[in-house]
Amino acid sequence: MSINVKSEIGQLQKVLLHRPGVELEHLTPDYLVKLLFDDIPFLKVTQQEHDSFADLLTNNGVEVVYLEDMMANVIEDPTIKESFIRDFIASSGSIARAYKDVLFKYLMDIEDNKELVLRTMSGIKDYDLGGMVKHPLSKLVQQKTRFVTDPIPNLYFTRDPFASIGNGVSLNHMYSVTRKRETLYDKYVLLFHQSFGEKINFYYDPSLPYCIEGGDIFNFNNHILGVGLSQRTTPEACELLAKNIFEDEESTIDTILAFDIPNIRAFMHLDTVFTQADIDKFIIHPGIISTLRVFKLTKADKKPFKVEELDGKLEDILKETLKLDKVTLINCGGSDSVVAEREQWNDGSNVLCISPGRIITYDRNITTNQLLIDNGIKVLTIPSSELSRGRGGPRCMSMPLKRGDI
Repeated sequence: MSINVKSEIGQLQKVLLHRPGVELEHLTPDYLVKLLFDDIPFLKVTQQEHDSFADLLTNNGVEVVYLEDMMANVIEDPTIKESFIRDFIASSGSIARAYKDVLFKYLMDIEDNKELVLRTMSGIKDYDLGGMVKHPLSKLVQQKTRFVTDPIPNLYFTRDPFASIGNGVSLNHMYSVTRKRETLYDKYVLLFHQSFGEKINFYYDPSLPYCIEGGDIFNFNNHILGVGLSQRTTPEACELLAKNIFEDEESTIDTILAFDIPNIRAFMHLDTVFTQADIDKFIIHPGIISTLRVFKLTKADKKPFKVEELDGKLEDILKETLKLDKVTLINCGGSDSVVAEREQWNDGSNVLCISPGRIITYDRNITTNQLLIDNGIKVLTIPSSELSRGRGGPRCMSMPLKRGDI
């Protein structure tokens, strides 16, 4: 199967990344809030750190594919190229639509397909269009350079625009306007790239009305899916996703655990406060434990699903639902609340498991990493001084396409 992800910890075989590009250099202080950044990463170092991440994956037997390369391959077909450009312009806001004919010609004239893709990702400024612009009033009023299409700096967090679920996918409805265009690249890759030759089941798509993002979607096993109810994912989206999965005769998923976490930016997705490191070991930010609520949605005969709230400690809920002998929760930052808050902010809870008990994490989270080692986890670290400025860790930066079954 072109998509096969039925756990969080099975041997990672193939993963989708995006190497950060010029879109980060198009961040300015005025744009930070709109584009969901708290700071401006130094691109050269960010790329070096991301390359270290990719190299570590490759050296551990993982096939790494890049979104920009796959998109460039897809638009080798002239009909698909034209369709993509029109969709990109239509989804890029009112200014882009005002310049749609000029933008279309500008992009169609770029002969190198990868350069075209990267140009759409990096943002297009009015002066890039040169003498083609025919709006003299806007040029006089807008004294400084402006973007006709905004940069898309969150693209290196490939986890969020879609999620692999078993042998299907959820193509997501992004929470923020600034991230909605990200799903366009994934849509074209999933529909038209040669790697996805057979039909893929889509359990969600961006036209559906409720927000959901991949950082909130967990494949616990081939029967149980986890969904975070967070700043970026609504309960209504979880219900609709559950309905679509349960109605698919090819899906083996019959249970969804919904984790209700605080609706704040610091905890934007479930995977910023909770990830799996081994069959029975999980990393959790202790700051969510007192308020966390867990609900179980199960497939039912006469209606789409049954819902119940689960009582008890999280470790007991996981132990019973996942049918494990024991469950160990490892606190991000340990027992010191100051360390816990700092290392959670720097994605100490956001690890990528590449095989049972073997994870990739940021080197800066020293306390959490040592606790993981003390609990028998093999910890592989990557540099993170600049990558972490985007507010996402190794899990956020990766979309598994294939994992070995457990």
